[in-house]
Amino acid sequence: LADFLKNYEIGELLSYKGIAEGVENSNFLLHTTSGSFILTLYEKRVAVDDLPYFLSLMAHLAERGVHCPQPAKNRQGAVYSELAGRPTAIINFLEGMWPRRPTAMQCAGVGEALARMHLAGSDFPLFRKNPLSVDGWRPLFERAANRADNVRAGLSDFIAAELTHLEACWPSDLPVGVIHADLFPDNVFFLGDKLSGL
Repeated sequence: LADFLKNYEIGELLSYKGIAEGVENSNFLLHTTSGSFILTLYEKRVAVDDLPYFLSLMAHLAERGVHCPQPAKNRQGAVYSELAGRPTAIINFLEGMWPRRPTAMQCAGVGEALARMHLAGSDFPLFRKNPLSVDGWRPLFERAANRADNVRAGLSDFIAAELTHLEACWPSDLPVGVIHADLFPDNVFFLGDKLSGL
């Protein structure tokens, strides 16, 4: 890890530890002589081709005042590289804690932050199709269809029919734009009741 960090201008490694939160990737808190950072090793569910979109979006939003992580570029100017055979990025550390029981004031802060994010993302030049929109629902269902009737008799047929209806009737002219799409409490940080980042 210390050798890997020599390819970045974020100081020398002092310590690191794993972060338990998150189910998609392996995350580590790094302390260097320049500050604190998050190191993410992207696991197999993340498409490497999507990383430039996500990491460029973070930088774009941060430049427009949205409190979100910013990727560190390596000495070659890339926002991700490879470590332990996996694509890897380093982002700055956001101070704060995620609330276990969000208050109404904190929820209002999240709503404001999302509105700012949507506005700041309106001129983001890259596009990524949402893999969990209507086109992605049937493949998800098909992986669980044989177990649906264990939950409730007839559920598999009901879901299959509903999907057929949605696929035929889904509007093609809905507005599009940047959304968060992973907004869970552990992805939003607060210092007291003030949102410090998402």
